[in-house]
Amino acid sequence: MTDMEIRKIQQASASGFVLVVAVMVAWLSFTREPASAFLFPRYISVALLVLSMWSFLRAIMGMALIGNCMDKTSALRLAPGLIIMGVYIFWLAKYLGFYAASSLTFFVLFAIYDPSSHGQIGSWLKRALITVLFMAIMYGLFDLVLKVQLPRGLYI
Repeated sequence: MTDMEIRKIQQASASGFVLVVAVMVAWLSFTREPASAFLFPRYISVALLVLSMWSFLRAIMGMALIGNCMDKTSALRLAPGLIIMGVYIFWLAKYLGFYAASSLTFFVLFAIYDPSSHGQIGSWLKRALITVLFMAIMYGLFDLVLKVQLPRGLYI
């Protein structure tokens, strides 16, 4: 199999996975009650669905062949982040609540992928400050501006 064929398969499978997730999100946003709580998610899910269909079509037609193939080293670098996101989506957000779970997840992902030294207190303070600022923006956006219902849990 040539490098070009491998790239096409990788991009088509990745965009196909995103398309499946987009279909599921759109279906959930249009079938859940109360309908008023899902108005904003409906807009987002429709946009996600349209963009993922466009991306999938471009991938299967070979119009999006950019970058290199993902090798084993790249996949292993992504694995911790994917595992953490799976824990966040399927467990953490449900039990801790959106803001507590998102804060913890953002901080852990930032710590894993930040190239700054893990042995210096300054880099940990920078990560904590950026996490607090990020979550303050998230709170302001979702709770104050958009008034979106978010998963509630043990710590909101």
